[in-house]
Amino acid sequence: MRVITQIPNNDLKDAQRIAQLAERAGFDSVITAENAHGPFLPLAAAALVTDRIQLGTAVAMAFPRSPTIMAHSAWDLHKASGGRFYLGLGAQVKAHNERRFGVPWTPPAPRMRDYIAAVRAVWQAWESETPLDFHSDTYNLTLMTPNFSPRPTGLARIPVSIAAVGPAMLRLGGEVADGVRLHPFSTRRYLDEVSIARISEGFAKSGRERRNIEVIAGGYGFIGTGPTPEAVAKARAYVRFRIAFYCSTRAYWDVLRLHDMEWLGEKVNPLPRQGRWSEMAEQIPEELIDLFATVVAYEELPEAIAKRYGGAADTVLLQIGPDEDAERLARCVAAIQRIPSPFSGYQAGAPAGKN
Repeated sequence: MRVITQIPNNDLKDAQRIAQLAERAGFDSVITAENAHGPFLPLAAAALVTDRIQLGTAVAMAFPRSPTIMAHSAWDLHKASGGRFYLGLGAQVKAHNERRFGVPWTPPAPRMRDYIAAVRAVWQAWESETPLDFHSDTYNLTLMTPNFSPRPTGLARIPVSIAAVGPAMLRLGGEVADGVRLHPFSTRRYLDEVSIARISEGFAKSGRERRNIEVIAGGYGFIGTGPTPEAVAKARAYVRFRIAFYCSTRAYWDVLRLHDMEWLGEKVNPLPRQGRWSEMAEQIPEELIDLFATVVAYEELPEAIAKRYGGAADTVLLQIGPDEDAERLARCVAAIQRIPSPFSGYQAGAPAGKN
């Protein structure tokens, strides 16, 4: 099983420090989110102070950027890091696309299919030094002059993952992406019966193999640990709030419905509109925290992760801070990495631009 962590995107020096710590502790990858700050610049900073660790976006918003703009950002980071970059894409929801980014909304799964194909077509044109000639329902790209074409890198192709919640996007991930990033608000039952089932439909349709598709689970805020009991208790309190936050949003209630717990969503749903944010966490019964999250000490974490994700997910996110006990952390990471998973590696044998 692979282990990743998120580096901050609001301070480049902090991003470098966490990336270096993660590399020393044996993590497989560091990622950045796109929220109050962009995802690309911290990864460029991390590339300058690391040698081995993978660098990825989790996720970069796709639709506000043209496929060519996205292709450039990914290409430059891949080259700068010596082939260590992977591109994680997200669709975001309708309101953010229309009202925050100012772009029109269309059904996201068909558009994401076209988007991934368009980005890969641009990469292929650059790597093979052949004309760009891509056509789809959403994007038509036919102009790429030498002045705007970076030189071929000869590096392994850039893996592409997508964030997926609904059935259509989960199937699409299994069909065309190198990885599928699951929403952190989940349970083991939902992982097996919904997420993995839909992803499996996708790769069965395309004739691809499960071993080449990375399933990333246990996102930020739903796996908690720490070097002291106090740190673990603090992580548990934060997880409890995160659970309440997602319970308050109807878009995530499919998880609750599977467990006949829609009542919990109904209980929490009115609180954000009433500005009662401080009361949300206490609505989550203590005994339900472990249904949605894993919060234990370092030494107990590998066994707990194996129980929650073993045999289904390939990669988990373990959040760390600058004051971690590096040796204990490294032992924990190594133990998690010994957990068997279906993923054996991204599809090989093609240069950076090809499928």
